[in-house]
Amino acid sequence: MKTKYLLLFILPLLWSCTDNDDKYVDVPITFKVPSNFPPLVYDVQNNPITEKGFELGRKLFYDGRLSSDGTISCGFCHEQQNAFTHHGHTVSQGVDGHTGTRNTPSIQNLGFQTSFMYDGATEHLNLQPILPITNPIEMNGNFSQIVDMMNGDAEYRKLFALAFPGKPINTENMLNAMAQFLVMVTSSNSRFDKYRRNEAGGTLTQDELDGYALFNAKCASCHATDLFTDNSFRNNGLAVNPAVNDIGRYRVTLNDADKYKFKVPSLRNVEKTKPYMHDGRFFTLEAVLDHYSSGIVNSATLDPSLNNNGTLGIPLTATEKTKIITFLKTLTDDQYLTDKRFSEFN
Repeated sequence: MKTKYLLLFILPLLWSCTDNDDKYVDVPITFKVPSNFPPLVYDVQNNPITEKGFELGRKLFYDGRLSSDGTISCGFCHEQQNAFTHHGHTVSQGVDGHTGTRNTPSIQNLGFQTSFMYDGATEHLNLQPILPITNPIEMNGNFSQIVDMMNGDAEYRKLFALAFPGKPINTENMLNAMAQFLVMVTSSNSRFDKYRRNEAGGTLTQDELDGYALFNAKCASCHATDLFTDNSFRNNGLAVNPAVNDIGRYRVTLNDADKYKFKVPSLRNVEKTKPYMHDGRFFTLEAVLDHYSSGIVNSATLDPSLNNNGTLGIPLTATEKTKIITFLKTLTDDQYLTDKRFSEFN
């Protein structure tokens, strides 16, 4: 069986450290791609995932000391029980009470993505944490100070020595560890996944199956594959908020054709990730579907799939909307939402 079609089986993190850390040898973690997923994008051979590398990455993810005021960690905005989003917050909250302009995205299945952030500001997962850490509104961190902090912390010194033996505590190894953690934060065990893999517990009701068929007909051109995103950038017809005028992908490319385009988000665990859209303007899935059926605003860069010879949007009846939402709820992965390996305290 080809590797890319193997069932995801993340070996339990069998912490085998003895009382004498000097004798500890870090243990590799095997990551295999779920059989219903496309190939992994992240190169795990270039940054092999290990127990202690993962543990170090998790510690960094939840450490508020990476921020300038010592309180805002990555996990502050990315809450596990809400599929690593900031539940109830329209936009992200940062240091010293600052608020951003974009909603906190989920971090699930990052190892399968080709670019990161709503505007694709980076295309490598190792570099992604740099953006929120150094953003003056989000974490406002300083890597020189962070490295000094880690060098002065006994637990960090031990974890770095075990995860990267003979290598320094520096920004590169810090980011390698964070990437190991982020790659492992994978959601692939929803009821829908079990249905797709013909596993126990994968039975869908007729309404859910009807919703899946409707979804494939009306939504899957953008929310493609079992990742439920095609990793593209699109203008989905949202009215522009003049107070912010977030021009999306254009900020990165400076290409007029990319104005108001944002990365297509995955719909996995979408039941748990409200509010929705890049600016968190919709608080229900019903409102999202109402937008697509009757709220599309035309513009020069509107995605062609939302303009059918002058008719804007995706035609959806009330019954079709209900069935699509019923299907979307099968994408909730309770194992992912409660997996203690991904939590701050395990």
